[in-house]
Amino acid sequence: MTSQHTPKRIGQGMWAVAWVMLLGLLYLFFEDQVKEKYNPNHDLVTDSSAEVILKRNRSGHYVAPGEINGTPVIFLLDTGATTISIPEAVAERIGLERGFRSEVSTANGNIDVYNSRLDSVQLGGITLHNIRGHINPYMEGETVLLGMSFMQHLEIIQKGDTLTLRR
Repeated sequence: MTSQHTPKRIGQGMWAVAWVMLLGLLYLFFEDQVKEKYNPNHDLVTDSSAEVILKRNRSGHYVAPGEINGTPVIFLLDTGATTISIPEAVAERIGLERGFRSEVSTANGNIDVYNSRLDSVQLGGITLHNIRGHINPYMEGETVLLGMSFMQHLEIIQKGDTLTLRR
């Protein structure tokens, strides 16, 4: 009885392994698809050029990888933000210290944030030093709003679904 069931069990095991492998490959494929839709700039080249060209994501936003004080972050470009706004969890990971408290106006009303000076902010080949930012204890997630305290130093050109930033 055992010898008759052994080939059947091996066959069932092979099918189970095949299904697990197929599901794993589908997950990897669709994970990349989702990442590409949210951040089409995830492979942004960091070179010495003083120009960065970004593609708009499906939601109409410009999202790109960058660095604050040498720590990798994900930026959401926000020309409506006066300064760079950093979620508290990200600020802790970077090692930023809370400065003095101030009140800022957001789309959801006024909130208290903590001012901070960023030694360096990098987006692609553009690096700026001694930039104003604030730590926002109310922001969820890992995305940093890249505001005008960084972008005011750049030429900004938007055409179609691309945004060009030049030093």
